[in-house]
Amino acid sequence: MDPQALKAALGAGLLSFPVTAFDAEGRFSEEPYRKHIEWLSGFPASALFAAGGTGEFFSLSPEEVPAIVRAAKAAAGDTPIVSGCGYGTTIAVDLAKAAEKAGADGILLLPHYLIDAPQEGLYAHVKAVCDAVSIGVMVYNRDNAILQADTLMRLCEACPNLVGFKDGSGDIGLVRQITATAGDRLTYLGGMPTAELFADAYLGAGFTTYSSAVFNFVPALAIDFYDNLRTGNRARTETILKEFFYPHMAIRNRQKGYAVSAIKAGVRLVGFEAGAVRPPLTDLTGEEEAMLKDLIERAKTL
Repeated sequence: MDPQALKAALGAGLLSFPVTAFDAEGRFSEEPYRKHIEWLSGFPASALFAAGGTGEFFSLSPEEVPAIVRAAKAAAGDTPIVSGCGYGTTIAVDLAKAAEKAGADGILLLPHYLIDAPQEGLYAHVKAVCDAVSIGVMVYNRDNAILQADTLMRLCEACPNLVGFKDGSGDIGLVRQITATAGDRLTYLGGMPTAELFADAYLGAGFTTYSSAVFNFVPALAIDFYDNLRTGNRARTETILKEFFYPHMAIRNRQKGYAVSAIKAGVRLVGFEAGAVRPPLTDLTGEEEAMLKDLIERAKTL
């Protein structure tokens, strides 16, 4: 997909990161993964992100990522597929090239591994990935990879295929500075864990969309929330927040890593063979899965 076409698609509606299905031995399980992608593609998401954060990118080997991208492309129909990418610059460049060869429509560059870096180093890192591919690239501002507004603008000038900025920092001051400075040069994506909890604030800061993790298992409710957010129906969004998202947050907050584990549990509970999460994450307990099951049933009444 042309980078500008991807930019338009990203800003046109809700986004999501499908979980990566594993078998009993923890290996990528393609057929269940494709079935889940096919189901999700029946709902109006503007793009799906294969091997992203909720897809346990951090637990995948570099060789697994292109295989997951190919499977997603085969199952997604007309829905664009964006591939996760990251680690150090050399690995990230190789991953970006492999994802493009596998058919990815774009790249989401997640934070590099472990260490903080100065702005000049972050600039060189992002530029190397953009230069390595012809497809669109999005940067993910969070943790140890926080691009400042002036660095981002330099990258916009140097990299025509840099089309998106995703924020998971929660720094609304920086976010607003970036949207005011870059204007419509980029598409802006909310990327906080359980992004619906922050959607109002990010909408006010100039973000048109976000990635919904719960779309993995309650896609109709995720679309309902997004549509009502965009039309300003606060009564409806607050009802969904109180009845679903805040209880979901309570489950998510019971253990580190549950922002991913609770999503994968939800996918299993609605009938897909997603498998367990890989270490270092842990799965929900039986009690917690029962809590989530009750919440999914409640979502059907909303």
